[in-house]
Amino acid sequence: MAATPAPADAPIDRRRMVAFVCMVFGMFMAILDIQIVSASLAEIQAGLSASADEIPWVQTSYLIAEVISIPLSGTLSRVLSTRWMFVISAGGFTLMSLMCATSSTIGEMIFWRALQGFIGGGMIPTVFASAFTIFPASKRSIVSPMIGLVATLAPTIGPTVGGYLTDLFNWHWLFLVNIVPGIFVTVSTYLLVDFDKPNFDLLKRFDWAGLGLMAAFLGCLEYVLEEGPTHDWFQEEAIFAAAIVCGIACIGFFWRALTAEQPIVDLRAFSDRNFAGGCLFSFVMGIGLYGLTYLYPVYLGRVRGYSALQIGETMFVSGLCMFATAPIAGRLSAKVDPRIMMAIGFSGFAAGTWIVTGITKDWDFYELLWPQVLRGCSLMLCMIPINNIALGTLPPARMKNASGLYNLTRNLGGAVGLALINTALNDRWDLHLARLHERFTWTNPMVLERLDSMAKGFSGLAGNPDAMALKAMMNTVRLQGLLMSFSDVFLILTVLFVLMACATPMIRRPRPGGAGADAH
Repeated sequence: MAATPAPADAPIDRRRMVAFVCMVFGMFMAILDIQIVSASLAEIQAGLSASADEIPWVQTSYLIAEVISIPLSGTLSRVLSTRWMFVISAGGFTLMSLMCATSSTIGEMIFWRALQGFIGGGMIPTVFASAFTIFPASKRSIVSPMIGLVATLAPTIGPTVGGYLTDLFNWHWLFLVNIVPGIFVTVSTYLLVDFDKPNFDLLKRFDWAGLGLMAAFLGCLEYVLEEGPTHDWFQEEAIFAAAIVCGIACIGFFWRALTAEQPIVDLRAFSDRNFAGGCLFSFVMGIGLYGLTYLYPVYLGRVRGYSALQIGETMFVSGLCMFATAPIAGRLSAKVDPRIMMAIGFSGFAAGTWIVTGITKDWDFYELLWPQVLRGCSLMLCMIPINNIALGTLPPARMKNASGLYNLTRNLGGAVGLALINTALNDRWDLHLARLHERFTWTNPMVLERLDSMAKGFSGLAGNPDAMALKAMMNTVRLQGLLMSFSDVFLILTVLFVLMACATPMIRRPRPGGAGADAH
C-alpha cells in the first residue's frame, strides 16, 4: 500500500519531518560506509594480516551486496512497510558494523561487510521514495536538498572521516562510530515512522528466480567493474568467467522482469520519459560524484605524496560548497526550470575538470580550490533537479520500485566511471611513457646534458652518481607520463559533462504538482 500524501497546501507534519530526518541520517551512514574504509585499507590489512589481493574485498564485498540490495528494496518495502523495512535495515546495519569492528580475520571482515552492505543498502532508496510520497510537491524545495546533500556529501567526505578516525584512534572505529547513531536511528524510526502498511500477500508470488538472476547479474557486473582495471580485464580467468555469468544472468533477468506476473523489479518505470532521462543523468552524475572523489586523492597520494589525513584536509572544500549550495539549489528548484539548473550544474562540472587538464606535479590546495568549488556547487545544482525530474512526476504506487532503480543507476554510474577512469589512466600512462621513451634516448644531446648535470649533483653522495642520475631521470619521465594521463582523463570527463549539459533540452519540463498531485 502506498503512503498517503498530504494535500499540496498542507503544512509539514512535525512527526513525519522528525521521522524523515532520522531516516536521512540512516541513509547518510549507509552511503558514508561505502568510502569510509578507502583511506584506511593499509591499516586494516596490517591489523588482519591480510594479503594485498584480499584487502580490496573489504570495499568490494560491501559494494556488490549493496548494489543487489538497492533494487530489491522496492519489493521488500511493499511487503514489510516502510517502517519495518527501515528498522530491519538500520538495526541490521548497526549489528553488522559491530561485527566488522570485532573481526579477527580477513574472511570474517569480508563476510560481515557483505551483510552490512546488503542489509543497510535498503535504507537509501527507502528514503528517496518516502521523500516523494509523504510530503506534498510544494514542500519539495525543503526535502529534496536534504536527500541530495546526503547522497553527494557522504561519499565525498567518507575518505576524510575514515582518515581522521584511523589517525586519531584505530581502524576499528571506522565501524564502531556507527553503533550509537545506528541504535538511535533504529529506535526512532520504529517509534515515529508510520507511513504505510505491510502487504504480506505479495510474498505468495515472490519471484525467487528473478531474485537469483538479478543477484548474479548485478553482483558479477560489480565484480567485473571493480576488479577489471587492475587485472587486465578478461585476461584474468575469474573476471572472464564472471563476465560470462553476468551476460547470461542479464538476459535471464530482463526476460523474467518482462514476463513474470510479479517481477522482482518492475521495469515499467522506464516507460516514463522523464524517469528514464533522469536515470541517465543520474548515471553520469555518479561518474562525476565517485570518479572525482577517486581521482583527486589518487593524484594527491601518488604525485604529491600526501597522507590520508592531508588528502582529507585538502578536499574538505567540496563538502563546504555542498552545504552552502544545498539551500540555494532548493529554493531555485521551486522557481527555475530544472533543465536550466542541470545545464548550469553539468557546465560547472565541465569547467572544473577543464581547469585540471593543466595539472602539474606542483598542484596542491590552492590550485585545486576552484575545481573543488565548482564540483561541490555543481553536484547540488544537478542532484536536486534530477531527483525531481526522475521521481517527482511518478504516482506514489510506483515510487518505491522506481526509487530503487534510480539509486541503482547512480551507483552503477560510479562503478562504471571508476572502471573506465582506471582503464583510461593506465592505458594513457603506457602510451605517454612509450612516446617519452622515444625522445629520451642516448642520441638526444639535451638528455645527455641533463644526465650530466644531475650526476654532478649526486657526486657528493654515496653510490654511483651516473646510476643515481639515470634512476632520477626515469622517475621524472614516469611522473610526467602519469601527469599527462591525468590530464587526458580530465579532458574526457570535460567532454562528457559538456555533452550532458547540451542534452538537457531533451528532458520534458515536469508539470507542477508531481506525484502528490497525481495521487490525489
